[in-house]
Amino acid sequence: MQPFKQFSSKTVTLPVDNIDTDQIIPARFLKVTDKKGLGAHAFADWRYNDQGQPKPDFVLNSNAAKGAQVLVAGDNFGCGSSREHAPWALVDFGFKAVISTSIADIFRNNALKNGLLPIVVDKTFHSYLMEQAGQEVQIDLEANTITCGETSRSFEVERFARYCLLNGLDQLEYLLKSQNEIQAYEEAWA
Repeated sequence: MQPFKQFSSKTVTLPVDNIDTDQIIPARFLKVTDKKGLGAHAFADWRYNDQGQPKPDFVLNSNAAKGAQVLVAGDNFGCGSSREHAPWALVDFGFKAVISTSIADIFRNNALKNGLLPIVVDKTFHSYLMEQAGQEVQIDLEANTITCGETSRSFEVERFARYCLLNGLDQLEYLLKSQNEIQAYEEAWA
């Protein structure tokens, strides 16, 4: 994982509430254990018709969405079953952050473990971002702020998850950094 500090990106908006993990990545794509390639299946049932052709009216298929690394979604994003493949698919698609007025706990935890920053904002700022679809935002994890135009908000990220994101570590890599200390402790008690 790359360290996550600050970045700027245009947004793509998906003004749908209660987007669940099965909509993010349908169950038929869960047979893999590798993250690579899952982005092609993100929102598959919304992005493609029955013949597998892109639906031109779905926002992620538009030219305006190309290169966007920030998804602004409706309330209660990532609800439903625990599905680590959901953040895998979003990251592989190219997203670095998801913004909503609320994000399901299990999804939030899975996202943080996989380098996707879930950001919860107030309804006023969320509405502003929805109205500014395609505009550039600046996300600063070091300062815990998001800025669009002249408007800025702070956001919260659990301390350990924030540390791991800032340092480009997953939980296993964090533990492995202390391998010598762990081994010394085990030897002392053996």
